[in-house]
Amino acid sequence: MIFSFYTLGCKTNQYETQAMERLLLRKGHTIGSFQDECDGYVINTCSVTAVADKKNRAVIRRCRREHPQAVLAVCGCYSQHDADAVRALGVDVIGGSGDREAFVEMLLTAAETKAHMESLDNALRRRDFEILPPGGLEERTRAMLKVQDGCVNFCTYCIIPYTRGPIRSAPIPLAVEQARELAARGYREIVITGIEIAGWGADLPGKPPVTDLIEAICQAVPSLRIRLGSLEPRIVTEDFCERLRKLSNLCPQFHLSMQSGCDTVLERMKRKYDTARYLESVQLLNRYFPGCAVTTDMIVAFPGETEEEFAQSLSFIRKCGFADMHIFPYSRRPGTPADKMPGQLGNAVKEQRSREAIVVAEEMSRAYRENLVGTALEVLFEERDGGYFTGHAPNYVKVYVSGEGLHNEIRSVLVKEVFRDGVLGEISE
Repeated sequence: MIFSFYTLGCKTNQYETQAMERLLLRKGHTIGSFQDECDGYVINTCSVTAVADKKNRAVIRRCRREHPQAVLAVCGCYSQHDADAVRALGVDVIGGSGDREAFVEMLLTAAETKAHMESLDNALRRRDFEILPPGGLEERTRAMLKVQDGCVNFCTYCIIPYTRGPIRSAPIPLAVEQARELAARGYREIVITGIEIAGWGADLPGKPPVTDLIEAICQAVPSLRIRLGSLEPRIVTEDFCERLRKLSNLCPQFHLSMQSGCDTVLERMKRKYDTARYLESVQLLNRYFPGCAVTTDMIVAFPGETEEEFAQSLSFIRKCGFADMHIFPYSRRPGTPADKMPGQLGNAVKEQRSREAIVVAEEMSRAYRENLVGTALEVLFEERDGGYFTGHAPNYVKVYVSGEGLHNEIRSVLVKEVFRDGVLGEISE
């Protein structure tokens, strides 16, 4: 049978979709395109905001309308959080954010019998890390390696601790084994991912730091580039930097979760750091990894955010000098404390502050890329984009070149100029 997938949300969702693709391929089935006629369609959902929920419902409705005879299966954080809403959309198979192997078995049974099937648990009671096959379809150049699941931070705007449960960590031998498997299958880069990878090890004997894991993976596959997923800023210490700078295959790109550059807003969000500690992390990374790319996320118009607080955030991000940012207007998420906070701001304010923050973010991004002109970057090429072949440098800057047959090749590129959302360069022979 032919199955296709539509994935919303984070890199962990992408990893889990790829794992389900692998499980189906092992059983002799085919992975098709979501735009084509298939026997079954799987939508792996996100529920990080109310906007994400709206996107989930739109994709589910469209798929049900366009493929009425096919099996429609939904899993992920949205169905984990609000299974009733998913049932109301005429879905055949409903799973949550765990036990992907059981979900795949339900999908296959429903495809044969046309029976409605569901399997949902209480995420807060999960204690074991689910082992899934790493990597996805072989034409991909970069693989995600999930090493951790769950979160116990309970930020006031976030539903994820309730949909993913407590921290569960992959033991180092398992992570190393899967990294070596990915290397043997021809991947050139691994992204270490999880819901909150800084929390890795909290549930393991002795509570080892995540630096132990990163060192083990880098040393196990020295020919592969290793990239880190999103990091909690407090994890960045002198020891963290000292140990990691010795790893020659670790990519010098660090995504430090920020959310706001104003201490009073961070306090209302119940983040576990202030701007002084965050800036210390940025400065440590820049000192130990000269020229590295520090990237982040920022939520604007959080409940009660004043003009002065927003101005403080803009001033702070300029001080950090980020290489890239993702700007999000605050989206109310029913079931979280922030949804009930006073001072909810209107769409006009959210849009205006988003535009202002994006202008600053784009200025910083361009400045970072301008500093790359005249330097050489080792680029992992991935795909064609119009008349160019594109790939990413270790700092995750997108690089455009003229060329053919570069897929999954790593080449040295001399940067000539800032171009589109990245830089334009020439391959150095």
